[in-house]
Amino acid sequence: MDLNTPAETPPEALTQALVDLLDVEEIDTDLYRGARQPGGVGRVFGGQVIAQALQAAQGSVDPPKTAHSLHAYFMRAGDEDLPIVYRVVRDFEGRSFATRRVIALQRGSPILNLAASFQVPEEGLAHQDTMPDVPPPEALASDRDLRAASVNDIPEKFRRHMLRARPIEIRPVQPRSWANPQPAEPRQASWFRLTSPIGEDSAMHRAILAYASDMTLLGTCTLPHGVNWMSGNLQPASLDHAIWFHEDFRVDDWLLYATDSPWSGHARGFNRGTIYARDGRLVASVAQEGLIRLRR
Repeated sequence: MDLNTPAETPPEALTQALVDLLDVEEIDTDLYRGARQPGGVGRVFGGQVIAQALQAAQGSVDPPKTAHSLHAYFMRAGDEDLPIVYRVVRDFEGRSFATRRVIALQRGSPILNLAASFQVPEEGLAHQDTMPDVPPPEALASDRDLRAASVNDIPEKFRRHMLRARPIEIRPVQPRSWANPQPAEPRQASWFRLTSPIGEDSAMHRAILAYASDMTLLGTCTLPHGVNWMSGNLQPASLDHAIWFHEDFRVDDWLLYATDSPWSGHARGFNRGTIYARDGRLVASVAQEGLIRLRR
């Protein structure tokens, strides 16, 4: 199923399309193949490559060890016309921890390197930051509805992309104008969740959170400068991406993604994110540096 689907597509079909996209195929020992997105055009979404690479790493680790962190570097843009091959290297297998390296390949060339660490669950000293005080998702409009309300402000060449049905619903706390961005504080927050429930596979929940963590994050460092990818003079791209999984969560229930950017310069922007469950638990932290080069 094409993820770039029309508005009438049932939420269950959208969700299943995303699960199918991220459910990598084992083709040999420590060798996996990630499907291409049906109907995808141009370069592969970075969150897809991270999520598929994480799935390949998770497929090589036996329970009860679960992923607690990953660090990824993007090297080349992925091509939507091709599947992606993931080669897993088992660097370490201990009693409490295990580490894996994953190389994502297209046409024999690496497009991403990912390292992931796994741990047997155990108890320990615990504390966390407090979840930001924001309105609940029920009080907010979805990102897609906000775009539809201002469709006349969106250039026609972007409308199909901006208004397509998606498997992940986003409800921004501070809605922004895509067509007319204004300088703002480099801080934002959004609720997000899958459009329909999935099963109990915790590995898939982590993979989908990894996929979603690449949404809205890079744009945070562009907020003070009043530009975005629609401005026409900005070349944005993810350079690296890191996630720390702290607690159990479900991606088919509302999660709050709060992001900030303490620095940008030299055509790069640094972004941080914290992801909270509705009950206030800090379930994941994210960091990313991205290219934000202004074209002449």
